[in-house]
Amino acid sequence: MNFTAARSWASQQLRGRSDSPQLEAEILLCHVLGIDRVSLYSRPETVVAPLQLSQFEQLIAQRCDGYPVAYQLGYQEFWSMKLGVSPEVLIPRADTELLVEKALDLVPQDQPCRVLELGTGSGAIALALAHERPAASIVATDISRAALDVAKENARTHDLSQIKFVHSNWFDELGQQVFDLILSNPPYVAADDPHLAAGVSRYEPELAVLAAAQGLAALTAIIRDADAYLEPQGHLLLEHGWQQREAVVELMRCNGFTDILTHADLAGHPRVTNGTCNHG
Repeated sequence: MNFTAARSWASQQLRGRSDSPQLEAEILLCHVLGIDRVSLYSRPETVVAPLQLSQFEQLIAQRCDGYPVAYQLGYQEFWSMKLGVSPEVLIPRADTELLVEKALDLVPQDQPCRVLELGTGSGAIALALAHERPAASIVATDISRAALDVAKENARTHDLSQIKFVHSNWFDELGQQVFDLILSNPPYVAADDPHLAAGVSRYEPELAVLAAAQGLAALTAIIRDADAYLEPQGHLLLEHGWQQREAVVELMRCNGFTDILTHADLAGHPRVTNGTCNHG
């Protein structure tokens, strides 16, 4: 089977199981062959070796069963960085770049700023901030040691040494530290909510995806306790489900946050909400 035939076969297998069957077929074929997509098109009659064809067929079978391409490749692009990912961490989404954009509006370019990211997973958000704001001091927590191992390796790969990774359930291990900005993309999917669950693979870690109380348990815990870890006029910035804006705004208001503002994602859905700490 040559490159063209292999791509055509895989595209047909993925049809109805992928939003981009041909693109995913090409990405996985290039991954197995160790070539780029330009080479795939410039040498269409090249025959795929039997061992590589077997590996490709296995990847396509996995993908047809819903296994994410990012886990198959071992990486995901986020904020122009190639980040290592594994089934221990949630795959970074393009929508979460909105959280980074709004955080950058709150972190000075060349001045010290103390930032806390809760539930860092692969480290995508903390690494993006560290890359753009080298003067910032960043603490990134996660309850999963396996996820922290992935995040630490990503930090080493990108030589971003100003991030301190802490094994912690939200704020539990932070002592008396206070921050100018706290941000998080916590689990916010309700187990029985098909709208929020759309696009979330069953292979991704439930710990990073699902939350009790109609998806609001983690958001509620963070908003409830954040005040004690924020400087006066510090900011709390949270990603949430598009149906959860009103609940998040009300939780922030009831916990003393002011100047509450919600930002829409690329699809126009309310996705990130910011509140200002009003104590002091």
